[in-house]
Amino acid sequence: MATLLSTAVAASPAAVAAPAAPSADAGQNTAQYSNLAKTPYMGWSSWSLESTNYPGVNPTGSASWLTEQHVLQQTDVLADKLKSHGYNFVNIDAGWLGGYDVNGLPFAKASTFPDGIKYIADYAHKKGLKLGIYLAVGLDPLAYGGGKNVIKGATGCTTRDIVYPDLRLTNGWDTNYKIDYSSPCAQAYANSIANVFAGWNVDFLKMDGVGPGSFKGGANYDNTADIAAWSQALKQTGRSIQFTISWALSHNQADTWKKYSNGWRIDTDVECYCDTIVTWDNSVKQRWYDVVQWIPDAGPGHWNNLDSLDVGNGQMDGLTEAERQSYMTLWAIEAAPLYVGDDLTKLDDYGVKLLTNDEVIAVDQAGTPAKPVSQTSDQQVWSNRNADGSYTVALFNNGAAPANVTANWSDLGISGGAGVRDLWSRSDVGNAFGSYSADLPAHGSKLLRITPWNSFTPTLPVNVHGTASTPSSVSLAWDPSGDRIGKISGYDVYAGGKKVAFTKGTTVTVSGLKPGTGYQFTVVATDGFGLRSPASKAVGVTTPATDGAVSYEAEAATNTLDGGASVVSCAGCSGGNKVGNIGGGGSMTFNGVTVPAAGTYLMTLSYVDADSSRIAVVTVNGTPFNLPVAGSNNNDWSTAQSVTVPVQLKAGANTLKFGNPNGYVYDVDKITL
Repeated sequence: MATLLSTAVAASPAAVAAPAAPSADAGQNTAQYSNLAKTPYMGWSSWSLESTNYPGVNPTGSASWLTEQHVLQQTDVLADKLKSHGYNFVNIDAGWLGGYDVNGLPFAKASTFPDGIKYIADYAHKKGLKLGIYLAVGLDPLAYGGGKNVIKGATGCTTRDIVYPDLRLTNGWDTNYKIDYSSPCAQAYANSIANVFAGWNVDFLKMDGVGPGSFKGGANYDNTADIAAWSQALKQTGRSIQFTISWALSHNQADTWKKYSNGWRIDTDVECYCDTIVTWDNSVKQRWYDVVQWIPDAGPGHWNNLDSLDVGNGQMDGLTEAERQSYMTLWAIEAAPLYVGDDLTKLDDYGVKLLTNDEVIAVDQAGTPAKPVSQTSDQQVWSNRNADGSYTVALFNNGAAPANVTANWSDLGISGGAGVRDLWSRSDVGNAFGSYSADLPAHGSKLLRITPWNSFTPTLPVNVHGTASTPSSVSLAWDPSGDRIGKISGYDVYAGGKKVAFTKGTTVTVSGLKPGTGYQFTVVATDGFGLRSPASKAVGVTTPATDGAVSYEAEAATNTLDGGASVVSCAGCSGGNKVGNIGGGGSMTFNGVTVPAAGTYLMTLSYVDADSSRIAVVTVNGTPFNLPVAGSNNNDWSTAQSVTVPVQLKAGANTLKFGNPNGYVYDVDKITL
């Protein structure tokens, strides 16, 4: 969630008992903690319903839907309809908190949760389900209690001992005090709350507003110490409590998030905060781009969280059937947690069909995130190779009009023929040779399992691409080939059919090339038995002129800025400036980008994007393509990043225009080619 609910009560009412110690139900040994989140979790979460303005859902104001009675109703339906398909978490989001006692320990809001959280947890456990709870990062001012609240189990420690003297604020809403973890009292405080949750028999904790991320950066919003402390706090309870963090986390700290949590939200809220639960544009469609930089980080124990899955009721969700299927398809192929945000008492038939398709759920639970072949257009193919040699392939038409989408075998690593199964229709389509195509509606999709006939030779290398070039060399990289018989022993690299290099890895630099000359590179994999793959799809790269690559500054006077695009200062950019305010009506054009010969050149773009990710439509001499980039999610608009991509140029002078009529574009520092 991205809207924090305020807490109205400052101290525990006299009737509230002291928190119980972890119960026998909680007495799971700490060794089990390492087995948490072996697969992406599945279940239901409350925030989508709390956030919507759909008529009648929140009749007395924001998040008024959240009550004990409603959560128990969702628990009943989850157990009856979805549990058999793997959905087993009931997660209570923001709004349950009633206040804090004299030890700074939380208690549930008595008016809406009269029986308390432990009652709901026990109710869920009796039905074979698990319960999750929510907390915002930092010290709630109500828990601070003027600095006089005594931390339970820590002799001599009060809440004054765990904050900074200036009571600096933290989290995505600036609502809580930043905790100073150099004080041993701070870990003791986290332990004391974790013990409360364990005493309630909670199985899951979502910690929200975490930075760097939540579109915040800088020292006050560095919550890495909080996450490390909370990881330790949950483990010391002896109860297996899955730990996820939110929202829009910065990828710069991915290693920290992997070390201390079981998953992280990669993006802002999926909910639209409007008269439906979501809309396609706000903000389902952005996930196709925001998740990409995180794909290598997902795996057992820690997963990329794409947020709630709101596909269960078309009218409330605000989506077409095609959009609902694409939504769940992306979540499944990304091995994202599948937690439904809909009112489970009002699922429509199509929603039930989507949510209970066990073949699609199996894709998600296999835990192997897919990668896009290309994102230069709205028609995209995503794929991964499964352990049995088959491929999971998704076709997406993210455009606003019907379109044909084709998966080419050479882009996937397949040679020869293959059997094709449609996972949504649960039917075998037949055999295909070289490619598979489908006509898809606007925002439509297909999810396929493709089983190659030839499963004994190494798969052909895919994603062969140039990473750098000089007048006399080109550096290449590609994805590893697969093999059912033996390990891959190496790769032969060819230029124009002539062998130019061998490597045991998946990168190489080919030297001895001529300046201003185009080359077609292919790669062939060989396994330990001497079996060879077919040649990869050829990739063209033209080397720069004799004098080497040239940099073109975005702020140069020779460029054209239109529609509000402007030069702004940037401490971390070359020349101290960049061009911002691109997108909508704003655009900037590099003029006079000169190369010696027509061909495909490697362009290194230096840009600034402190959002999750942004997309530019780059128009090269009148021909457009989409160029999405990875964002930092940390509100740092003064540090440049870079990405290298191929562009097709003509001999002599070229124009490259950056814009996007439908969205914001990253700031541009320079291009080099």
